[in-house]
Amino acid sequence: MTAVDETIKRVTARRVWDSRGRPTIEAEGHLPNGIGGRAMAPAGASTGSGEAVDLRDAGRAHGGQDVTQAIGGIEREISPALDGLAVTDQARLDQVLIELDGTANKSRLGGNALIAVSMAALHAAASLAGKPLWRHLLGAAPPIVPLPEIQIFGGGAHAGRRVDVQDFMVMAIGASSFGQALDWTADVYRAAGVRLANRGRLQGVADEGGYWPVFDTNEEALECLLCAIEDAGRTPGDDVAISLDIAASEFHVSGRYRLGLEDRELDSDGLCELLCGWIGRYPIVSIEDPVSEDDTAGMQKFTAAVGHRVQVVGDDYLVTDATRVERAATEQSCNALLVKPNQAGTITETRAAFDAARRAGFGTIVSARSGDTEDVTIAHLAIGWGAGQFKVGSFSRSERMAKWNEVLRIEEALGDAAVFAGRDVLP
Repeated sequence: MTAVDETIKRVTARRVWDSRGRPTIEAEGHLPNGIGGRAMAPAGASTGSGEAVDLRDAGRAHGGQDVTQAIGGIEREISPALDGLAVTDQARLDQVLIELDGTANKSRLGGNALIAVSMAALHAAASLAGKPLWRHLLGAAPPIVPLPEIQIFGGGAHAGRRVDVQDFMVMAIGASSFGQALDWTADVYRAAGVRLANRGRLQGVADEGGYWPVFDTNEEALECLLCAIEDAGRTPGDDVAISLDIAASEFHVSGRYRLGLEDRELDSDGLCELLCGWIGRYPIVSIEDPVSEDDTAGMQKFTAAVGHRVQVVGDDYLVTDATRVERAATEQSCNALLVKPNQAGTITETRAAFDAARRAGFGTIVSARSGDTEDVTIAHLAIGWGAGQFKVGSFSRSERMAKWNEVLRIEEALGDAAVFAGRDVLP
């Protein structure tokens, strides 16, 4: 029997376009006999200071967002460096990428270039094994289909800061399958749109496909979301619960939190008190980045107050970094990790953060970015790694629906072996 050549021969890249109409990178890893893998890099609007940096051209082309330098780096430096390496050795491939870039934040070659190449190599390895990526990653582990976290209203940096809170989301915790969770969410999404339109509160849609509403206060969004769940025929807190991404770093200035919608400022204790009040009045089961990424004391206080009954998620606070996750576990400053591969810059570093979260007993939520593409890699990571939760954005726009639909296909392929995570993944 002829041995299969598993070495990378070359890596190519091209400029493609993300969901905001901005340039991004698609990389392809090529093996012999026509085997290969392809992946696209996403981009965030609300970003943590510690995450891998996209390399953009600056200048006039495409508002300074072009990626020709990053693509050039793939062709001139990354492709020769990976030539001859085994695509099955992801850790070695990623270490070469990290050393080749040589910076702490991936700024020389670009985190966007590195993650596109790293994910393309992962796809090529699955292709070589003759398996879909999720099955290649899953191995002998029991399959867990994740609980979806789906945006209904968008705010913050994703919607012109019309609402201070970045994401008002729902989680169908009472559903018995991923498909049913999407069915229920579709009804809530539609009911919310009708309610907004009838009240003259509908502005449009935000970056991730959620409604861009006109509210007078942040809490009005919670009231409207609660009513939309009921309008959809579901029981709030039993069938469908609420999840929030505060993204507090976005409105944190000089130790104060400026709520522009309500024209008031709060200190860290005041913001935590506000959020605790919401938790007491609404069926909220998860809150992401409740205070700024540099407010560790605030994270600790908030987690101590509500972490026994609410998932406290670190996004900008943890930036998919294993060291930060380990420190957060020691400091008890949150109890869940948002997993974004492009924050880390490589698949190996992403998995290290994921594993650190699992060791700490944290919840794990694989997540898309606000500037995303039709690439469905993260859907496969969510199931292949058994994350338990999956956050893509809203229930509209094809770059979002492609990922929800991919998990539907995987759930169908699993058949009776599919185990839906449901409410058990939450505190």
